[in-house]
Amino acid sequence: MREILHQVAEWHRTGVDCAVATIVGARGSAPCPVGGVMVFADTGSVTGGLTGGCIESDLWHVAAAVMATGRPELRRYADIDTAEAVGLVCGGSIDVLVQPAGARQLPGLAAMSDAIGAGTPVSLVTLVDRGRSMVVTADAVAGTSGEPRLDGAMVGLARARLGGNDTTTTCPESIDGERVVVRSIASPPRLLVYGAVDFARPLIRAATALGFTTTLCDPRSVFATTQRFPEADEVVVDRPDRHLESVDVVPSTSICLLTHDPRFDVPTLVIALRSTAGYVGAMGSRRTHRDRVGRLRAEGVTDRELARLCSPIGLDLGAVTPTETAVSILAEIVARRRGGSGRALAALGGPIHRGHNGAPDVVAAANPS
Repeated sequence: MREILHQVAEWHRTGVDCAVATIVGARGSAPCPVGGVMVFADTGSVTGGLTGGCIESDLWHVAAAVMATGRPELRRYADIDTAEAVGLVCGGSIDVLVQPAGARQLPGLAAMSDAIGAGTPVSLVTLVDRGRSMVVTADAVAGTSGEPRLDGAMVGLARARLGGNDTTTTCPESIDGERVVVRSIASPPRLLVYGAVDFARPLIRAATALGFTTTLCDPRSVFATTQRFPEADEVVVDRPDRHLESVDVVPSTSICLLTHDPRFDVPTLVIALRSTAGYVGAMGSRRTHRDRVGRLRAEGVTDRELARLCSPIGLDLGAVTPTETAVSILAEIVARRRGGSGRALAALGGPIHRGHNGAPDVVAAANPS
């Protein structure tokens, strides 16, 4: 959503009109959770997606009408049984609110663009029945409900959900009985990579594509350079343990040790396993892992702390190349963040799509007229 809001702000700066489509209700095997958004410009540009192609073409026509009339529309898309019908093929149903989102409806968004692009926590709060939204950060607001009393309540609700993990709050949460959807996007998750080895660059590159801010740290100045790791947000020459002690580690932080050298691994892992990091992984063979565990126990690391360690690092994908290994590591990180099992979907039962934080999709009691 951060990229979408940034794009809308750019359109506002250049005088382009636009509309935003938001999923405000979902039932069954919905392809995208409540709170998902995409935007349409009157120039023909589109950013984002909701269903992987099932309804986007129809939504474009709805968005064009909304931009022309200035009136929001609430559409329900359900399972279809004919090739000519517009709807979902996954067996679920979703309610999509399409609303005007030009500079007149979201005044002030352009001024917030730099902060949003820089990773400032942001919430998009939408009154479903009125078709009005506000974009809220800790110290700025764009948009209005049309009533100052409601504006204050919407801002308070949105700011209460800033920070922490990405979340979507839907009905039965309401403001004075009006249905509301709040989509909160936290600061980007952070990936700390220790070890300027050949596996590090594809890991950083892929993590950047997933929205992580990345730091590469290694004590060897000849290897830890921006030339070797141009995709990293930060390259630090320092001992891993000393660097980690200086970092503000939070639950959205992931730590990957790729050095497989006990001189660096052990002191760094002692700090990492006692931190609040959501993921701690270390590269090395099973023999290296057994030796590492023995050294960590000798340093007083408990069984409970050791249970947090993902080692050998990554999921079993049969990875051989550094890029394949990066995929296996990031797959494990995503599974930990989202509550996934890491197993093949074909081997599992139950719903495929999950809501935020690994929870099942949230159902909003939206009733389009």
